[in-house]
Amino acid sequence: MMKIEQARVINHTKLCGNYRLLVLQSPLIASRAKPGQFVHARVPGLENAVLRRPFSIYGAKGKSLSILYKQIGRGTTAMAAIKKDDKLSLIGPLGNGFPLNRKSSFPVLVAGGYGVAPLLFLAKRMQTKGIVFVGGAKAADVLCTSEFKRIGWKVRIATMDGSLGERGLVTDVLDAWLAGAVARADVGAGLSRDRSRRKAASTKIRPEFYVCGPDGLLKAVGQRAIKNGWTAWLSLDKHMGCGVGACLACVQRIRLDDGREVWARICKEGPVFEARQVVW
Repeated sequence: MMKIEQARVINHTKLCGNYRLLVLQSPLIASRAKPGQFVHARVPGLENAVLRRPFSIYGAKGKSLSILYKQIGRGTTAMAAIKKDDKLSLIGPLGNGFPLNRKSSFPVLVAGGYGVAPLLFLAKRMQTKGIVFVGGAKAADVLCTSEFKRIGWKVRIATMDGSLGERGLVTDVLDAWLAGAVARADVGAGLSRDRSRRKAASTKIRPEFYVCGPDGLLKAVGQRAIKNGWTAWLSLDKHMGCGVGACLACVQRIRLDDGREVWARICKEGPVFEARQVVW
């Protein structure tokens, strides 16, 4: 159930590049938040703006809620001026988030830029550790990798300019890993030190993808999953109006189980959809 809350700023720090981390005291929303959900914020300094701004939930623990964002426009520039103890009006948690992975699947997280925000939150809630692929244009666009490693996840990095990790698209690095790990049916090899148990695990575990980033990345990973009979959960992003499903500004064409195509609201039925549902 969504709540409206005046959240107090606990901490606001500048990360690499234009990225910032905002930590808020938001007990009502934090206690209900799930990975993949978002909040709709009224940004101080934009009182004349009609619309709130949506932000993915980066983390929620106890009474604390955190948002990772990039300063790129009028709204996020106003956000950057927020100071400790300022108040931020939030509506949330909103939308349907990621399902937690099944024991029979091996979680593969794929992020583009600050698409890592909901995926780190997801990784912290999963019982099974997996691998995360993070891509960006340059090193400054690669975030949270040390946090993933700290909680026991393997990390692979790709940057377009080669300044960090491997040069190229993150899907290039993903494809190379899939060609080795899946073709040899040893995706679960890291889950057991015992050779016999490792062999048994590898025959049961299948990759299950969780993806957040630009549409091109979502579509590319979704197509790979569909082609091979795997499952991929895609977090879609569109410009939002109300954020609660009333204005129909953020619709996406999706395919139902019976084959019919309908319009779904990203803010209400999404933002997370299984790849087979999305009609690009």
